Amino acid sequence: MDVLRPALININGRIYRKNAVKEEHYEDEEEEAFSYSGTVSEQWIDEPCDTSNIEQTDQGFRCAIDVPSVLYKYIIGKKGETRRRLEADTKTTISIPKQGVEGKIVITGSQKAAVASALTRVEVLIESFRRKQPFTHFLSFALNHPQIQEGFERFKKEVLDQCAKDMGVDASVFQNRAKLHLTIGTLALLNEQEVMQASELLTQCQGFIRDITEGKPLALRVKGIEYMNDDPSMVDVLYAKVCVQDGSDKLQQIADRLVESFVAAGLMVKEWDRVKLHATVMNTLFRKDPSAEDKGGAGRPSMKDREAFDSRNILERFKEFDFGECHLDAVQLSQRFSSDCTGYYSSAGRVTFT
Repeated sequence: MDVLRPALININGRIYRKNAVKEEHYEDEEEEAFSYSGTVSEQWIDEPCDTSNIEQTDQGFRCAIDVPSVLYKYIIGKKGETRRRLEADTKTTISIPKQGVEGKIVITGSQKAAVASALTRVEVLIESFRRKQPFTHFLSFALNHPQIQEGFERFKKEVLDQCAKDMGVDASVFQNRAKLHLTIGTLALLNEQEVMQASELLTQCQGFIRDITEGKPLALRVKGIEYMNDDPSMVDVLYAKVCVQDGSDKLQQIADRLVESFVAAGLMVKEWDRVKLHATVMNTLFRKDPSAEDKGGAGRPSMKDREAFDSRNILERFKEFDFGECHLDAVQLSQRFSSDCTGYYSSAGRVTFT
C-alpha cells in the first residue's frame, strides 16, 4: 500500500484513513489491524465520530449498531484477539451476539469519548471486510426475451460450427440463454434487512426512471460483439453490444443514476465513472461453473486457473452479428446463483418503466 496515498473508507459520510499495520490469518481469511496516531486519550478527543446514537446509562455510556452476523468474526478476531485489543485500547466492553444470530453489537464504557472511539474502529473494520465479501445480488436489465434468445442460440451454433477448432472455443463457455442480461452494479447484501433496504431503494428510484423513459418501454437492439482485454487471441469474456433504437442514451442515464443512488446509500461500491453496459455471451468462468457470474470491473475474480480462448476468428466473422430487438420495461434486483420459473435470476425487487 502507498503510505502517501492510504486507502480511504467512507462510513456514513465520514472519511477515514485505513493504515494496515498487521496481518493475522484465521479460517483462510485475512484480518487487518488499524492504527491511530497519538495516545488513547488523544484518539478519543480527535475521533470525528457521530455520537448521536450513543446514549447515557446509569453505568456510563452505551451504543448499539446493526452488523450482519457474517461480519462478527472480523470484530472478534482469531481467538478473540481483535475484540480484546479494541476493548483494551478504548477501555470499553464490546458485546457481540452468537455467530449466526442476527442482532446488534453493543459497546459500553464509562466515558462517551471512549465509546465513540470504539464505535469508529468497529465501523472501520466492518466497512473494510464488507468490501471483501462476495457479491450476493446485482441490479440487472433482463435480455432473455424470445427474439434475443433465438438470436443468441443462432450465434452459438454458428460460432461452434465455424470456430470450434480455435483454441479454447467450446460449448462450455457460452452464457445460459435464459440468463442473458445487462449488469448495472453488484451488491453484497449480508442479511434479510439489507436485502429489504436495497429493494426499497430500488422502488424509490422508479420516479426518476419513469421521468427518463417518459413512462414507456425502451426499444433495444442487441448487435455486435466486443472483447474485454487487449489481446483478442487470449480472451476471457465476449459481450454483445446494446443500444437504444432511437439513438438516445436513456438506458445509460438510468444505469448511472441507479449506481449513484445505491452508492450514496452505502449499498454499492462505485468502480467506474459510468456504467459499462454489456451483455456477456461467452465467459471462461462458465467452463468450470455454468452458474458463475463475472462481477466485472475492479472486483472481478482472479484470472488464475481460467483457460482463455482465441476470439480472433469470432470477432472477424461475427463482429456485427445481430442478436435481435426487444422492448425493455423493467430493472431488477437479481439474486446471484438462483433461478425463477423462467430460468432467469430470482428477483428480490423489481420496478417497471411504465
